[in-house]
Amino acid sequence: MKKKKKTNPIHFLGAFSVVVATLAIVKCANPTLSVPELLTVEEPAPTVSTPTDSITLQSQTVDSLFLRTRTPLRLLKADGNPVKNRVTSVHRFETSFPDLNDVQLTTAQRIGVPQIADRNEANQRKDALVFIADNPYYSVQKLSHSIPYLVPRAALLLEEIGRAFNDSLVTKGFEPHKLLVTSVLRTKEDVKKLRNVNRNASENSCHQYGTTFDISYNRFLQINEDGSDEIRWVTAFKSILAEVLEDQRMMGTCYVKYEVHQSCFHITAR
Repeated sequence: MKKKKKTNPIHFLGAFSVVVATLAIVKCANPTLSVPELLTVEEPAPTVSTPTDSITLQSQTVDSLFLRTRTPLRLLKADGNPVKNRVTSVHRFETSFPDLNDVQLTTAQRIGVPQIADRNEANQRKDALVFIADNPYYSVQKLSHSIPYLVPRAALLLEEIGRAFNDSLVTKGFEPHKLLVTSVLRTKEDVKKLRNVNRNASENSCHQYGTTFDISYNRFLQINEDGSDEIRWVTAFKSILAEVLEDQRMMGTCYVKYEVHQSCFHITAR
């Protein structure tokens, strides 16, 4: 039968002395700590993961795209002659811009403002919206069933499209023209009135969230030297605008639907 090994009191006192000495050193280094705090072992805080989805990730990507430095426009070749690029257009308008309302609506509801009842409520929500008006790149036509407001990222997208369109015009040998914006933010009241005259108008329109605007593809505004303007129908301009929108869509900045009956491109920011 094995004998139990007795604990040596000297060993116990030695271990106790080491612990006391260690606590004394820590206490000297941190005078504000109490003994319970010295003896308490803190468990590491649990890692909190921030949930992300495709819409959030894409909006972050778009933000970085719009913040990047613009590439200087090259108007002259190395030999000093003007740059004149070809008009290439897109393969087919319907297949190049197929983004249906249901696809655009999901993003619009996430990154836009909540639906607005009427014009009075819209006036109270201006802190979340940007007023859009005529500028060097686009003109807002007289609106009957919408009001000229967009969320900031959609307003920035509209200006970016207008700038890119005019850059493309110049490098293809055309004079600058303004785009015509034909529809912007719609209140619930606007949607109801529009459906009274156009039964094909969607009750769940993306225009209700301030993320969406329409640009005419067969009417463009020419600014004359005397300051006057006139609407022009130029087939090549539709193709050039389509090139610009395809580039934006491929970068992921927007959804685009080619509207045959309304003669416009229906665009939702991402």
